Amino acid sequence: MLTIEQQEQYQRDGYIILPDFKGADEIAALRARAEQIVNEFDPSVSQSIFTTRDQAKNTNDYFLASDNTIRCFFEEEAFGPDGQLKQAKSLSINKIGHAMHDLDPVFRSFSADPKLAAVARDLGLADAQVWQSMYIFKQPGIGGEVRWHQDATYFATTPISVTTFWFALEDATLDNGCLWAEPGGHRGPLRERFIRNGDQVRVEKLDATPWPDDSTAVPLEVKAGALVCFHGLLPHYSAPNRSPVSRHAYTLHATDGQTEYAAHNWIQRDDAFPVRGFV
Repeated sequence: MLTIEQQEQYQRDGYIILPDFKGADEIAALRARAEQIVNEFDPSVSQSIFTTRDQAKNTNDYFLASDNTIRCFFEEEAFGPDGQLKQAKSLSINKIGHAMHDLDPVFRSFSADPKLAAVARDLGLADAQVWQSMYIFKQPGIGGEVRWHQDATYFATTPISVTTFWFALEDATLDNGCLWAEPGGHRGPLRERFIRNGDQVRVEKLDATPWPDDSTAVPLEVKAGALVCFHGLLPHYSAPNRSPVSRHAYTLHATDGQTEYAAHNWIQRDDAFPVRGFV
């Protein structure tokens, strides 16, 4: 799927952008299904928010139990001082996670893509195993910041193999909170490790290397349909969305089955619910 030049670019920069990877019909089907899931979600079940701030403190049972099912999470700024939603539920959800790629037929159809499997092989995943899916809304006005991080923090393998597949379902721009990344930053160290032990989680600091800033980071502005692939050690971030338009995206995190998947990773599978690949 990838040319030699594209593979070399990925090795150099830690990411690659593939425009027009998904068509309008596929995007429309995924967006419609996400809308249906949100419509059917009862906020009285949980008002759990998703935030990347102080994750060990803010991770709750509702989040941990979303590892192998499908659950909705609110934006950090969704609720007013009175505890009520500041805008409609459909404009207040931060994301849906984390096993739609296996449990929902529409999401499975989008994710089980032979083209995607070929890209994964070209990026070095000899035996791709998909552990997590997220539908991210980046809501207008209240879309939350996602702080600088590395995805290998959450999906440790020996050696590191986690690779992120990020699909733009709407145009991602500077105005509505596109991704930012540090070209070549994947050659740096892993800074943090997210460790789960039963229902207890903690973030272990591994390295004091500072996160990037505007002097080294670049915005990844892409059109709807684009696929952004990036290395698990690549530092990346997205700003809050204060614009009047959303920035929907869908992400998959995969590791190489030929590497050792850490027992402390927050998502685990067993024979009753085995991890699968892209096809």
